[in-house]
Amino acid sequence: MASVSQSPVTFSGSLSSATPASDLLRSSMNGVNGVPLKTLGKGHVGHGRKGLNIVAKVRKVKKHEYPWPQDPDPNVKGGVLSHLSPFKPLKEKPKPVTLEFEKPLMDLQKKIIDVQKMANETGLDFSDQIISLENKYQQALKDLYTHLTPIQRVNIARHPNRPTFLDHVFNITDKFVELHGDRAGYDDPAVVTGIGTIDGRRFMFMGHQKGRNTKENIQRNFGMPTPHG
Repeated sequence: MASVSQSPVTFSGSLSSATPASDLLRSSMNGVNGVPLKTLGKGHVGHGRKGLNIVAKVRKVKKHEYPWPQDPDPNVKGGVLSHLSPFKPLKEKPKPVTLEFEKPLMDLQKKIIDVQKMANETGLDFSDQIISLENKYQQALKDLYTHLTPIQRVNIARHPNRPTFLDHVFNITDKFVELHGDRAGYDDPAVVTGIGTIDGRRFMFMGHQKGRNTKENIQRNFGMPTPHG
C-alpha cells in the first residue's frame, strides 16, 4: 500500500504538458506518483504564471485506542472484542452516597461493625449482641422499604450509585456491539442501542444511558434524550 510522509508534499507541472491529470494523481505499487484525492481536496492549489502548483499536508489524527486495547488478552471470555463500546470502567470507584432516610440503617450497620471489631480485639463473646443488632437491622430494612413515600422512591430511582443501562448490558451479555447514528443525522448520547448475545442468542438492546459522575452526565445530557434520540 502506498504511504505519504508527514512532511508537506509539493507537485508542480506545466498546464501545457501532455501528461493527463489522471497520471499525475495515480499511485503506483513502488511509491507515490501523485496525491491521494482526499488529500488533494484538502490541499492548497495555486495557479502561477508558469504552471500549476499543488501543496498538500497529511493531517495528523489522534489514534483512537478504545475500545481496541493496545495489549488485549487473547484468553478473555468471548474474544478480544467481546464488548465493543466506548463505555469503560471508571478509573476511581464512585463515592458511596447515603440518602437521608437511609441514615438510621447506616447507624445500625456501624454499631454491628463496632461490636464485631471489639469482639475480635478483646476475645470476648458478643454473639448475642451481634445477633440482636442484626435482627433489628433486618426488621428496620424491611419496614423502611415496604413503606416508602413517593419522593423516597424517586430518590432511590435517581441514586448516584445506581447501575446504568450499559452496566446491566455488560453483565448479562456474552458479546455486545454498540450502534451509533447513520452519519446523516444526530447521534444522541443519552440513548444507547446495540446488539448483544446471551447464551448464543442475539438480542437488540435499547435504553437511556445516564452518567456515573458529573463529567459523564454532561456528555450524556443527564440521560435526557433529544427528539433525534
